[in-house]
Amino acid sequence: MLLPAEKELRAVLARFADARFRHDLQPTGHSSRELEDTSGTLCGITGTRSVDEALIVADALLEQLRADRCADRKTTQSLAA
Repeated sequence: MLLPAEKELRAVLARFADARFRHDLQPTGHSSRELEDTSGTLCGITGTRSVDEALIVADALLEQLRADRCADRKTTQSLAA
């Protein structure tokens, strides 16, 4: 599976959270479709079949991206020294 860009993953998570919040607050046909659409996008970008799974994978991906960024910084600092 290709890893999504951090910016893209964060944007999808934000859209999902917003849709979930609005649907939970005042459910309508529109909010239901929007939540379904963003849920599908989140599952697609994480390669999962359920929102619960997708959120777990998204957290792990963000942690991996953060760790990679930290490792890159350390390598750059070592090379500069």
